[in-house]
Amino acid sequence: MVALTGAGAYAAIQAQADKALGASQSIGAASGGEGPGFGDLLKQVMSDAVGQSKAAETAMTNQVQGKAEMVDVVTAIASAETSLETMMAVRDQVIAAYQEIMRMPI
Repeated sequence: MVALTGAGAYAAIQAQADKALGASQSIGAASGGEGPGFGDLLKQVMSDAVGQSKAAETAMTNQVQGKAEMVDVVTAIASAETSLETMMAVRDQVIAAYQEIMRMPI
């Protein structure tokens, strides 16, 4: 289950990176100061997650007011949940990498 979550997180981050860098470049092709950095990529993923959460809240509010269908609410919530799970999986991998680096002998 963890491997599947990690693979999904990697695919989502790769899609975000491809969108940020453009279709002609990939993360491996970026060199030096070209393109956004890793921090910029993380900021974009976090802002997307926050945006999807707000969209889900708006959809819930609209459904309560009778302005939206339940299917739209469920779709928005599922999208927000997937985005949050992706962000958490990336966070877990970054923490694991940091801990591995800290365990390395000097």
